[in-house]
Amino acid sequence: MELVVISGKGGTGKTTIATALAEIAKDVIRIDCDVDAPNLYLFYKGKDIEKKGFIGGKKASINESMCKKCGKCETVCKFQAITDFKVNLFECEGCGACTLVCPNNAIELKDQNIANTFITELDKGIISRAEMKIGGDGSGKLVNYLRKNGRKFNCDDKLTIVDGSPGIGCSVISSISGSDAVLIVTEPTKSGLEDLIRVVNLCEHFEIFIMVCINKYDINEEMTRKIESFVSKKGLELVGKIPYDDTVMKSINELKPITFYKESIAEKAIEDMWHTIKKFI
Repeated sequence: MELVVISGKGGTGKTTIATALAEIAKDVIRIDCDVDAPNLYLFYKGKDIEKKGFIGGKKASINESMCKKCGKCETVCKFQAITDFKVNLFECEGCGACTLVCPNNAIELKDQNIANTFITELDKGIISRAEMKIGGDGSGKLVNYLRKNGRKFNCDDKLTIVDGSPGIGCSVISSISGSDAVLIVTEPTKSGLEDLIRVVNLCEHFEIFIMVCINKYDINEEMTRKIESFVSKKGLELVGKIPYDDTVMKSINELKPITFYKESIAEKAIEDMWHTIKKFI
């Protein structure tokens, strides 16, 4: 069973909730697919037992000794990635047009290591994660690799909890494709509702079972009612409403899952939500 926690926008509390659910469920496989801003591992003291480079694409490289400085490569490049016969790797898209027009075969496309991937061993379970390199592209290919890498350590058919990316882009599509269920974390704001609508449409396209959680529901109860109305009309499952709680910020500052703070009203709401989620997964 693979549960993916996503959100239509950043800053809704997705990682806080994903971490809490993983703690409550106990022995689970954790996968951090928010590759542009991975932070799930920060809440744990673990040991990296595997580290590998990830090749995300190719970039043009000019062999100066073979280059006759004819300028054809610079003319054909639609991304303005070649200036003074040097390649700007941040601009190059690896399309290969320059290699086709170079009369001296002075240009080749070389593999680019865009990230390091890790398996981090915890007291219970593992985290499959990645650290992007500067200028790296957080593509769906990397997300797909992290999910596959995590599955290698799931010999006993444990629950897998995936911390997905916000939004509806390529990395989100790769996070949810083939999963069993998604938990969409939203917040009671106008943009929160609009982004929820977009990500619900995406999940419906892939025919994935959808659950919804409203975080900080009590900061704008009028918008909360509008979100509840939308969820009801779509026939989705509203599995949790989490109140605003200053203890959440304390847990983030201290890098501890919110489950460590038993006095927290948010923690209690997440526990109640987990009991509801279990009825569906």
